[in-house]
Order: sequence, then structure tokens, then C-alpha cells
Amino acid sequence: ASKAKTCSECLQSGKDCAYCPDEVRGQNSKSIKELDSNLSGLQQSQVSPQKMSVQLLPGEERLVNVEVFTPTRGPLDLYILMDFSNSMADDLDNLKRMGKELAVLVEKLSNDYTIGFGKFVDKVIEPQTDMRPSKLAQPWPNSDPPFSFKNVIKLTTNLDFFNSELQRERISGNLDAPEGGFDAILQAADRIGWRDNSTHLLVFSTESAFHYEADGANVLSGILPRNDEQCHLDAAGNYTEDINQDYPSIPTLVRLLGKHNIIPIFAVTNHSYTYYKKLQEYFPIAEVGLLQEDSSNILEVMGTAFENIRSKMSIRSEEKPKAFETQFLSTSGSLAQYGNFDFKPGAIGKFQMRLKALRTSDETPVCQMNPDEKAGIMRVKPTTFNAAVSVNATVLCPVCDCEKTPILKAARCNGNGDLVCGKCQCSDGWLGAFCNCSASVSAQAKDQCKGPGMEEPCSGRGDCLECGTCVCHQEQFEGAYCQYDKTQCQRYGGFLCNDRGSCIMGQCACTVGWEGKACECPKSNQTCLDNKGGVCNGRGKCVCGRCECPDSAVEMTATCEPNFQAQLGVCEATRSCVQCQAWKTGEKKEEEECKKCPFKIVMVDELKECKDKVLDSCSFRDEDDDCTYHYTVENPTDPTVKDLEVQVLKKKDCPAASLLWLLPLLLFLLLLLALLLLCCWKYCACCKFVTLHMTEDEYLLRQSLLTSDHLDTPMVRTGPPKGTDVVRWKVTDNVHRGPNHPQALIKPNPKEIIQFPISLRLNRLFSENLSRPESRDAEQLRKEVADNLNEVYKQIPGAQKVQKTSFRMQRNAGKRQDYAIMDTVLSAPRGNYPDIVKLTEKNVQSGNINDLKVVPGYYTVATDREAAGAIEFQEGVESVDVHVPLFVKDEDDDKKQLLVEAMDVPLGIAEIGKRLVNITIIKEHATSVFSFLQPFYTYSRQDGVANIPISREIIEDGRTQVTYRTRDLTAKDKKDYVTVEGDLTYGPGETQKTVPVRLLELGEKDGLLEDKQVKQFVMDLSNPRQGAKLGRYPRTTVTIADQPGERELKAQIAKATGPRSIRLNWDPPPGNPMGYKVKYWIYGDPEKDAQVLDVKTPQAELTNLYPYCDYEMRVCGYNAMGDGYNTDVVTCQTLEDVPGEPGRLAFNVISPTVTQVSWGEPAETNGNITAYEVIYTPIDDEQKPVGSAKKVKIDNPKKRMLLIENLQNAQTYQYKVRAKNSVGWGPFRDATINLASQPARPLSIPIIPDIPIVDAEAGDEYDSYLMYSNEVLKSPAGSKTPSVSGDGGYPEPKPQATYNRFGYTGMQSSSQSQFSYSLSQGSRARTQSSDVNEALYNLDRVLQDARLSPGVPDTPSRLVFSALGPTALKVSWQEPHCEKDILGYCVLYQLLNGGDMKRINVTNPAENSVIIQDLLPNHSYLFKVKAQSQEGWGPEREGVITIESAVDPKSPLSPMPGSPFTLSTPSAPGPLVFTALSPDSLQLSWEKPRKPNGDILGYVVTCEQLHGGGDVRSFQVNGDSAETSLTVPNLTENVPYKFKVQARTTQGFGPEREGIITIESQDGSKTNTTDKVFHMPTEVSTRTNVSHTMLNDPYFSDGMMMTTQHTESSGMVTRQITKEVVQRSVMGGTTVTKKMFYES
Repeated sequence: ASKAKTCSECLQSGKDCAYCPDEVRGQNSKSIKELDSNLSGLQQSQVSPQKMSVQLLPGEERLVNVEVFTPTRGPLDLYILMDFSNSMADDLDNLKRMGKELAVLVEKLSNDYTIGFGKFVDKVIEPQTDMRPSKLAQPWPNSDPPFSFKNVIKLTTNLDFFNSELQRERISGNLDAPEGGFDAILQAADRIGWRDNSTHLLVFSTESAFHYEADGANVLSGILPRNDEQCHLDAAGNYTEDINQDYPSIPTLVRLLGKHNIIPIFAVTNHSYTYYKKLQEYFPIAEVGLLQEDSSNILEVMGTAFENIRSKMSIRSEEKPKAFETQFLSTSGSLAQYGNFDFKPGAIGKFQMRLKALRTSDETPVCQMNPDEKAGIMRVKPTTFNAAVSVNATVLCPVCDCEKTPILKAARCNGNGDLVCGKCQCSDGWLGAFCNCSASVSAQAKDQCKGPGMEEPCSGRGDCLECGTCVCHQEQFEGAYCQYDKTQCQRYGGFLCNDRGSCIMGQCACTVGWEGKACECPKSNQTCLDNKGGVCNGRGKCVCGRCECPDSAVEMTATCEPNFQAQLGVCEATRSCVQCQAWKTGEKKEEEECKKCPFKIVMVDELKECKDKVLDSCSFRDEDDDCTYHYTVENPTDPTVKDLEVQVLKKKDCPAASLLWLLPLLLFLLLLLALLLLCCWKYCACCKFVTLHMTEDEYLLRQSLLTSDHLDTPMVRTGPPKGTDVVRWKVTDNVHRGPNHPQALIKPNPKEIIQFPISLRLNRLFSENLSRPESRDAEQLRKEVADNLNEVYKQIPGAQKVQKTSFRMQRNAGKRQDYAIMDTVLSAPRGNYPDIVKLTEKNVQSGNINDLKVVPGYYTVATDREAAGAIEFQEGVESVDVHVPLFVKDEDDDKKQLLVEAMDVPLGIAEIGKRLVNITIIKEHATSVFSFLQPFYTYSRQDGVANIPISREIIEDGRTQVTYRTRDLTAKDKKDYVTVEGDLTYGPGETQKTVPVRLLELGEKDGLLEDKQVKQFVMDLSNPRQGAKLGRYPRTTVTIADQPGERELKAQIAKATGPRSIRLNWDPPPGNPMGYKVKYWIYGDPEKDAQVLDVKTPQAELTNLYPYCDYEMRVCGYNAMGDGYNTDVVTCQTLEDVPGEPGRLAFNVISPTVTQVSWGEPAETNGNITAYEVIYTPIDDEQKPVGSAKKVKIDNPKKRMLLIENLQNAQTYQYKVRAKNSVGWGPFRDATINLASQPARPLSIPIIPDIPIVDAEAGDEYDSYLMYSNEVLKSPAGSKTPSVSGDGGYPEPKPQATYNRFGYTGMQSSSQSQFSYSLSQGSRARTQSSDVNEALYNLDRVLQDARLSPGVPDTPSRLVFSALGPTALKVSWQEPHCEKDILGYCVLYQLLNGGDMKRINVTNPAENSVIIQDLLPNHSYLFKVKAQSQEGWGPEREGVITIESAVDPKSPLSPMPGSPFTLSTPSAPGPLVFTALSPDSLQLSWEKPRKPNGDILGYVVTCEQLHGGGDVRSFQVNGDSAETSLTVPNLTENVPYKFKVQARTTQGFGPEREGIITIESQDGSKTNTTDKVFHMPTEVSTRTNVSHTMLNDPYFSDGMMMTTQHTESSGMVTRQITKEVVQRSVMGGTTVTKKMFYES
């Protein structure tokens, strides 16, 4: 409306638009031209209302209540339509015998009925019917001649006549299996006696499939015209046009049966049941019943179907004007799919119709449409009877009367213009709102654009135009002189105007319900309401949406209610006040303190016993007299009373004092006994040996309850613990597997590179800084550890540098438990495990790892299936824990066992007693997942309470529990905080609860310290019940900040401001930081790859981001001394943007008037695709439209295909497709094709595609018939029994190619709807033209290497990777083409950065996938797959893949339980671009890899002849520029070359980019290329041919798009083929789409 130029345009733009003709707005409301709609209802009948008229403004919608009534036994018309082919002979005989039963059934269904009968076979033409004269007279013994359809008995009420006529019928016959039932259904839709006010049922009985449109087009009888949808029955009831027109289409039947209110009941046998079950989905209401082979249960099927139909009702709108749309809702407001309702007979059904007038149609305003398109009478009716609501709908297009009477040369316009509806329309040469400015005079008057005190025109923020008009440079500025900045109003919480208002002219204009200078205060007091509905519990004031509470001795909540939860319960909160008031004792015994208590007590003789009437019953011991007192606390019964009711029992319970004199005697005797026992122990100890033994026999663990991938099991020492003992131990995984277990038979490859987790105890104390990986102490120590360990382990052949080093403490480690333990990972060949253990033990016992000081007696070396280590008992130590790895993997058995064994004592005199511990781990499926939201939290002491949230992810809803408990680190219980533990119970649907932990004030002594230690404690989750498990963060660390400012930055708020931008706000810390560093990165990428933005204010605008992508970010402040602490990570998702254009269009031509068009998902979806739109338009040779465009919207984004019927024969069409997400429509992808030049599909193959079907002649009302089936069906010719795709009776789908007059346009392979058929006896086949075969052959010649032998398999067509977990992968491939049988496959894989190649042989050729376990997370692997036949091995298919996963910082090779995992791959160099320089040289260029595996040092380029011969040439290219090029000389004409480009990085070599190129001569010397010689001028032209293959696999290495490009010049022709790959990786519940290019 704001863009409207006139008053009428404004009012017509929508219902919320108004026009003010007065200069001063709001003075005369009557002059506002605003129209409202009117609605009137008329009389009621079987539908109510029966008539209504509606006038709506554009964009306006109305809800109309409608009632319908279906009688319990209403009028019924039943027509039985039966297949009379020979196979139905027994069915007909049974129906004849059921005359009396049929009469009983009909009378039961209705007391006002008619019944009729019809029969059908098929068209009496070849090949459907045997046209020999003898067969035309009698196709089978004792049968009638063949026919298409005959109405035998019109609908009648005479059952006797019906039965007598039925007895005369004889069977007939035809040739092919599908029958012509669609012809019969269409002819039976009219002129057989249907009544107007009855329910129309058509029972269709057959055991065969059906023919439908385009099956009448065949080479034997010619191409039949399209069915005209008319009734052609002669006086005898015979269908007369069966041989003159085609079968009707499915949409035609749906539309015509709906028009005549006919409900089909398909009574079919098992042979064709699946066909008709899918056909049912196209009808608003239809039933399918399963017949016995002889139709003996047909009456039962009819009765059941009728009962089902009676309870269904589908509402639809007919003859709807184009400017309106309708929807049907239930009374609850929910949208009814397809307008279906469940209304019971005999009851009144109610629903709502939402009628909306569109603003635009086909981007044209509705008020500019034709009159018949914006007004008309539509009929809203149920499908079960004719009565309808007639709605006379009109779009109001108001016109302003003031436009008819303009004031010429008006005074308000200074005589220089006309006043039209309050707006001046200036004459030529005059400008301004009131035409008071001459364009010639005012052009130079810049001073008019300066406001008071301004030095620059328009404040330097805009351009000064004529008449002093400022046009601001950006929308950010406003005002007459651009003096106001829309971003400079007050902020609250980092947000402009608290995000509750708009910055207008320098001030916040708050939205409704908010006030304040920054819109920070809600006007409502809803946030101040207490649990009783009062305001601030009657104790405080509600100011700016918050309660201001008076001082009180009891902690108050935000609504001034006693906060018992913060004080660990009601009893603990009221204890001191009860004690001081009742007994004048306790911590509040001083009178001034006791007066602060918010309640008064009542002393009673007896307390209430019923606990449900009191809030809590409390008992405490009085320290002054050692007596126990009791009291109860309850809420007041009077809601006006705010204080608690506390009743205290007058009598205390005090202990008796009569036997106190015996206490000293008893103490003396106990001391004497202890002395005697000590002497005996000393004597016996000298005679005993020192023994070591495991304390536990067995552990039974549930994998879902594990909080760590290690288990600490104690070992104890008995006897006199005088010296030092060192014990060696080992642990073995999967001991439950016997020697013949399939996994046990697989021997590991000793040369396989695996990771060895290694732990050592350093000879230095552990400090808190070492637990923070980013601290300087941790970084320096990590470097020292890496340097020394790398120096020692370089003796191991094949060992790599250590990585993922971290530091920790271990409890129960004797006198050394305060020392730091170092965990790291060494990658080396598996076979070197014994050598690594020996080398580690040797260096540990010496106390030095090169120059690194370690504590002797402690080490651990592990693999993925075993571990060995040592622990030390120091002098006087009796118990030490063994830190046992559990080797938890996703591929573990449901129940696995580990064995821990104490081996020997290499140092010391102790002997080993019990040496074995069994550990059993049970894997189970979780119903819920518990986790903290973050691994770290920071709270201020001044907060008083740390509210720690615990989230629950619901997998199967129900009740569940989890245990929580706090534990000291540097913060101490009852000094810094009060420890808590307990169980949280979650009810159905609950996803989060909060645990409060009370924080204590800083002691006086600690408060005086300047360098205070950071106080931290941890909270652990454990023991989840009812099938739950622990998730990503089973532990969180809480930091207690002594002052609020210690949390360097807080209140981080990230908000997406657009599809490519995020605004991040935070509260500034105390002090004066010089600036802030904002790090942001894509979710799932490592933080080290983050981009850093330096800003000076506490806000940042992140730009140039990817649309609809998750980002993580954190901030730190900095000054001259360095960087401060990083904030916690916050996440934010950018907004959606319109999608890119869809992938290339491909066509499957069914007939000259029917085609299937398909397209690919946009490479840049920029959100979730919600719909597609297809527009097809007939055009002439000049690409100009010659008819109206038809538009189809597809609301299911997974259905990227469309079947279009009834196109004009021999007409060229332009097809355009675009995609839509929540933002809007993206750009079109278009293609042009003439179907008449394309080969047709096979004959008589009934297909119900898994795609929408549209009827090009059906008009706009056809939208309601856009439906889908779930599978693709096809029936081989000559078979009576139809089959379903997937039954195993068909060849694999093959590519099909099509041609148009521009050459090769498409090649599509689809497992759902494209098939090839081979010629065989009794079948009809589709053949490709010689041009197509030649094109495919030439393409194949370029794409593939020459085969060594005809029997050698091709390359597997594609690799598919599916992540099963962070360490497990499923690798699948597609069977390659081979002229001989495939014998098996070989899968090879190795780490991308080097290592031994592992091999898996697949001996069963039917298997095309393997599962690979024990992969390393966050490591790239190279996979190769090849096939074998009797002639040998075929070429390999390669792919590079990485499983990215969050790992435990203390065990970098172990993924965090429950953490998400992501598939990714390092990028190859960008697309190869070939530029011919001469007949024997070319220039090759490429782009830098988008995601290299390390820093790029250079590239290696290899060149070889594609078909062998000649030497392989190699080139080294240094540098890492964005684009690199190389000139390759000494090439040979007409010889295809294969080029490979590989990036050389600090981590090794990345994946290769391949390209194939041929420099073809133009002299005609090569006979196989003479037809490709072009005589052209020197300028270059390009012809691009496209083929597109859609794949729905979770991950693949190639196969998405192939583009063949011929670049032609006067000297040579170069051919370049690229493949475009769209990769999808799964991250939790989100899909990330990445686009890459590969050369083929």
C-alpha cells in the first residue's frame, strides 16, 4: 500500500489499507476511505446455510460455520460394474447364486434403494482383443463376443427383475491382462439412472490391472484421440466409441466421479489388490476390498465398504473463482486434509470453511483480473450427496470518489498543481509536496538542507535534492535532515529498545504493553504475581515488572515469597526463627535479629498428625540443652494472610541423665581393650607376609549409565605396609567371545596405524591452570611433553608425533594423588604394541622421559582392545585405584566382558593374592538422555544461589529419574557452598529442571587475600532410571566468582538479523578494555578454524555468513596486558534465504501428449524446501507464448517429479521450475522440449508413478486432485498377475536419453520411475534411436578407460558412506557393469596421512556393503572399492571420508557418549579448467581447495594418456595462491589425456582432482572425428549438454551431476566434462548441504 500512487490503488491493495485525504491526519476520521466486508446467510436445508453471499477485500478472509446432515438410512443407488473376462467366470456364477442374499443386503443398507448392473472387458481392437473372426464370435467356449462396456441393468427398485436379468449373462474374453475398466467407469457416471438426492455407490469388481490414458496409442491400431469425457451409450446400453478414443486418465475419473457424487468401491482379488490400494489414494473417498478368488465374499466386502463410507465425508469446493481460495477446518480449528471429516450417520456434522480473497494471482493484482475470475458462485458440497452451499463470492475493488472531483490549480498546491484526494499533483517544472518549489531555481539551494547548528547538508548522511529535500544514503538514517540514527536509541540487555520497540527519531517507540526509555518495563504486573495470584505477596512493590521486596531474615523469591528451595527446604529456612521465638536460643537469639523473622509462632500442646494438611513437619536439636523440639509449617487457610502458620510443640524431648556417671568407666575400659588389641596386631604382623589383591570380583555396568570411558577399581595391600611395591596389570576386551567367534577369527593387521593412549604421572603438582587447555601453563607443558615424548618414541618404526595431550588428577593414588597425570595419544603400527610398552616402562622406571621428569611406578599404554600399565604403593599406603579403560564402542555386543588381571610385582616384596576382576557392560536402548546444558557455569556469590539446569531429551515419553550430586574441587562444602544431592523426577513431557545450590558468603580471612584461588566445584549426574542414559555433558564445573565483575563478559545474546548476518551483544566487564575479540565458526567445525573479529564496542555484527547455518561464537576482552577469559560458547542460526534455482530438468516422454518432468533439489537450499512450482507454456519457434501458462504447486518437497497429461500434440512447451522455502520463491530453472520428436514409452504397461499427476486440460480446479502414491507399479505384458516394483521380477533401472532439435538434452537414471525393457517373446519394448545410442557411446568413451578385456568389471558406479557412530562406518557401492558374472569385491582403506592399507574381501557378489569398525574419530580415511570377475579385477572407485565427533579432552580417541557425529571430507582442488594454447600444448588451472587437510605447501600434477601408452609425466607446483595454473607442452592431437591434481599439505597429500581432455584436430585426418569438425570464425562459442541424476543416499562421493561442455574455436576443439557433487552430512537433527566440484 505504501507504494500505491493513488487513493484507489491504496484501498485495493488489501484489507488493512486506508487512505487519508486530509493533510492533517486524524482530524476527520470520516474521510478515511476504508471499506469493510459484509456477510449474509439465508435459509437452511440438508446443508446449512444453503445460500450465502460474501464480499471480501483483497487479502481478507472469513470463517463460515457450516452444518451437514446425513440420515441414518438415506436413499442409496448401488451400481455393480463387473469384469467379464474369462478368468472371472466362477465369480459371475457366484454372483448369480447370491440373488436373495444381495436383496437382503440392499434392504439392510437402505429403505430407499435402486440397484443396477454393468459389465466390461476391453477395447475391441488389437492388441487388446484377438481380432480373428472365430474369436470375435466366441473368444472362449460358451461365451459372448468381446465388448468394451455394456449397461445391462439400469438402476431399478425391482430386485426380481435384477436377478432374472443377471441370470442371462455369459462371460466374454480378451488378450492382455489389464482390462478396460476405466472406459466402463466413465460411461457409467451418467445416464444409468442416478438420482439427485441419494448416495451413489459404484462397486467395481475385477482381478486384473487397468489400462489408462496413452495405453490406447499403439502401433497396431494407430494413435487414438484423447477421451472426450462424454457419454456414448446407445439404446441397448453399449459403449459405441471404444475403438475411436483413448482410455480416460486417472485425474479425469477423479474429477468426473466427484462431479456426479459417485463413490467407488474396488472389490478386487489379491492379484491386483496393491494396484487399487494405491489408486484409492487419488480419490477423496474410496474403498478397496479384498475378494476371494471366486468372489464368494463380494457381499461381505460391499457391506464392510459401505459402513466405512457412511462415516466419511469429504468436503470440496466446485466452480471456484480464481481470485479465491478455500480451506476446510474442524470445529477445533485444525485443517482437515483433503477436506475429509468423520461424521456419523444420523448426527449433524459441523465444520468451518475459510474463504480468502487473494491479493494477487500469478503476480497480478486481483482487482486487475477479468470479472469472471474475481466473482462467481461456487458450490461447497460433500462428495456423498448433491446438496451444496452456494456461495456468491465477490472481490471488492473500491474506488475513491475524490478522484472524480479534483481541485484544479488548488490554493494548497500554490496554484501550481491539482489537488486530488488531498495530494498535490504538480504541473511540469514544479516540485515539492505543495508544488511550491521551482525545479530551476532551487537546484542550487543547498542551505535548505541544513538544520539548526548543522555544518553539512543533510548531516553528511544524504544527498540534498531540489527544494531542500534530503534523501538519506542508508535506511539507517531518518529525519528531515537525516539527523537521526535508527541504531542510537537506548539499549537494554544489549538490544536496541530491548527488542520491544523501534528507534524512531532518536527515541524508543515501544510496542503495546511496554514502556521506559529503553522499553525495558512491562506495563503488566504479570511478572510480579505470586503463587496465590497476589502482587509481590503483599510485601513488596511491582516496579518495572520486578518486585522490590523489604529486608527479611528469610531468603525471598522474586515475588517476595519465602525461598525455601534456596535454603534447602522449609524446615531449614524456618529453623532459626522458630528457635529464637520459642526458646530464645540459636543463631537469632538476639532480640533485634529475631524481630526480622517474617512470621510468628503459636505454641501448642499437640501437633497436627495429617501430613497432607501441613507444608512440612520439622524436628531439630537445640544445641543449648541437647533437647529436640518439634513444629509444623503450613500455608495460611485465609488467602488474605501472607504469613506462614507455624505451630510449635511446647514440650521438648530431652535425654535421661540417670546413668551419666557410668560414662567415664566405660571409656576407660574401651581404651584398655584397644591397647591390648594393638599389641596383638603388632605381634601377629611380624609373622605375616605382605599381599596385594583386587577388592572387587565383578562389576556389572550399563553402558547408558557410564559417565566415563574408564573405571577406577581399587587394589589393596595387606600386611605391614612398610616399603614400596609396584604392580603391573593388564586388561583385555571382549573376553566373552570364544575362539570361533566371527570377530575373533578376524586377525588384526599388524601394520595398521592405530592410536595408543598413553598416561604418565609427571613429577610436578597439579594446578587448576592445567585443567584449562587454553591457559599458558597448559600450553607450555603440552609443548614440553610433546618434545620429549616424540624424541623417545621415534625409536618405534612408523610412529608419529603425539597429539591431544591433556592433564588431570587421580583420586586414591596414595601420596602422589596431588601430582599431575598426563594423557596423550601416540599413532603407530598395531604390531609395535609390545615394544611401546617395554620402552615406556623402561623410561618410567628411570624417572625420565628424555628430559621430562616423571614419577616411577605409574604408566598406562592402551590400544583399542587391550591395555597394560603399572601402579605404585608408596610406604604406608594401603589402597590405590587402577584406572582401567573400558573400550566402549557403538559396535560392541549387547553384553560384553573385560578381564582385569594383576600380573606381577617387579619392585617390592609383596605377593599377589586375588588377581582377577571381571567387568560386564550391558548395552541397552535409551528412552531418555540426561545432560547438563553446558560443561561450565559461572555464578557470583552475590547471587546466593546457583541454579543449574538439567535437560532431558525424550526418545520415548514417560516418567524417569536421575541422581545428581555435587563434589568439591577448589571450592569447599560449607565454606563456599552447601553440597546437594538427590533425585530429579521427570514426568511425561518434562524436558528440563533446575537444581539450586546455595552459595555462601566469602569469609573474612579469604576476603583479605589479594590473590585468591578460583573456587570451583562439580556436579555429576548418575544412575538414570527407567531406561534413560547420560548424554553429552554428564558433569558440569561451577565457578564461584567473588564479585559480579569476575565473570569477564556476561549476558551474551546472539540474534540472527538476516540470512547472512548475526548480531552479538554482551554486557561490558568492569575496567576499561581496549576492545573485544569475537570468534565465530560453523557448528561442527573445530574452533581453531574460527574467524576473529576485532571490535571496540560491546556488540558485533557478523556478516557474510551462510544462510540457514548454525554458528558458534564466543568473546573475550583485551587490554595492554593481554586477552581476558573467553565467554561460554553461544550458538545461533542464521535466517533462511530464498533457495537457488533447482537442478537441471529432465524429461521422460510417455507419449506425444504425456510427459514426466523431474528436477534436482537446489544446490543452495538456504533453508528447508517446502514446495515447488512448475509452469509450462506453449511457445512458438521464437520462444514466444502462444497460449496460456499453466501453473502447478507441489507441496511435498520430496516429490521432485510431475506427470503432465493432455498436452497439445506436436507443440513445443517451455517448462519452468522454482523452489520455495519459508522466505519465499527462488529463481526459475527452465527448459524447452517438443514431445512429438521423442521416443514413446512401452505399450500397455500400467504405471501409477510416485509423482503428482496434472491434467493440462483440467483448469485451475484440478489443484484439489494433486495426490501421490507410495510406489511405482508396472505389469509385464502378457501376465495375468500384476507385480510391484521390488518383487524381484524386473531388471535394474537403466538411463534413458531424450533428444530435441538442439541436440542431446538429458540423461536420467531413477530407481523409482524410469525403466528400460528388453525385447523378448510376448513383450513389447521401448528402443532408443541410433542418435541416442551414438551419443551415449561417445559419452561413455570419454568418461571411461578402455577395458583390458570384455569380461573385466567396470568401476563401481558410486560409493556411499553412512556413519553408524563416531568410530563406525558403512561403505556401500553400486554393482558395476560386467559382461561376466561378478565373483566378489575388495574394499581397501587407510589413513589419508599414511599408514598400512587394510583389506576386506567380500566373496558374496550379492553383498554390496561392508561395516568397518574401530575407525579413529576426526581422522580422514581413503577408501577404494573394486570388483572381480573370472577375467580379473576391475578399476577402483576411490573416496575420502572423515567422521567428525566431539571427544573427551582427557581421552582424545574416545568420543563423548551421546555426542553428535558428522561426515565430512577434505576438499580436492577446485574444478580443472583447460585452455588450448596450440595443437600440442594447453594451460591447466584450478582453484585452491576449500577445506584442505592442513596448510598447503604446493601441488603435484600428473599427466598420462587415457588409454595407455607413453610415460607418466609429473609436475611440481609450489605455493598456495587462490588460483594456480600450469602450462603443459608436448601433447599429441586427438589423444585423450588424463590429468590429476593433488594438494601437498603439512598433513600429507589430499584427494585428487581428475580431468580428461582431448585436443582434436580440424584437418579431418581422423575418420572417427570428421563429423565433429567445425568451420567457425575465430570467436569461441560454447554448447553445454547436461545430464542429471538424483540420489537419495546419506552420503556419496560422486554421481550427482555431469556436464559435458564443447568449447569450439577455429583451431581446435577441447572437451571438458565436470561432475558436480552435492554432499549431505548429518549433524544431530540438522542437515548441512555443501557443494563441491569433481572432474571426471
